[in-house]
Amino acid sequence: MGVKLGGYAPILLMLAIAIILPIAILTIQKIFSPSVPNDVKYAPYECGLTVTTEAREKFGVKYYLIAVIFLVFDVETVFLMPWAIQINELAIFGLVEMGFFLFLLLFGYGYVWSKGALSWE
Repeated sequence: MGVKLGGYAPILLMLAIAIILPIAILTIQKIFSPSVPNDVKYAPYECGLTVTTEAREKFGVKYYLIAVIFLVFDVETVFLMPWAIQINELAIFGLVEMGFFLFLLLFGYGYVWSKGALSWE
């Protein structure tokens, strides 16, 4: 009445691969990659422009507010894709629901605009 380990062989094989493969790749990379340190390699690179400010520069709250508003409206527009795919099956019900969704989306956008959250000053 012993325990059969035959069912665990694929799991043990995947575990061995998951351990050995990264170690092998990192070892091969360390052996064959050239390493010639110089000042140019250690200098920060930003789109080919010379860096003029510190990396830990503080941004105003307005920057983050606009970023969050963009994300909210961007993520909400992703919900248009399933509706567009199923437009034939949803018929008039889907059209009314999507119209209501777009109305709410535009209403929210108008509200944010009227509060001045999108003005950059």
